[in-house]
Amino acid sequence: MSAAKSKPKKKGKGTSADEIRNKDKALVLFYATWCPFSQRFLPIFAEYSRSNPEECLSIVVDDNPEICEDYSIEYYPTVILFRKGKVSKRLDAKPGVGLDRKQLEEIAESW
Repeated sequence: MSAAKSKPKKKGKGTSADEIRNKDKALVLFYATWCPFSQRFLPIFAEYSRSNPEECLSIVVDDNPEICEDYSIEYYPTVILFRKGKVSKRLDAKPGVGLDRKQLEEIAESW
């Protein structure tokens, strides 16, 4: 399997709220490249996204700080579940802890 198929679609500078709104449902990971908690969570999200490649997106916030303001993201990583472009559920990292596989599984079950 190529690396491109095993990772969620990455969005950066060009990501807009319109791209998220155009999907019926989307599980979006917002992360920072400099954040060790984001780096630890990336392989977990990538593994999950292999079974849901069309619904999973990842957004590098380093290149797009405005999107953090749009969705009130204060800690990284953050995962937001969108339904028809609206926030349905969110999973915010705990400061100094981040996110784990169990938390991702719980939000994914709510699809």
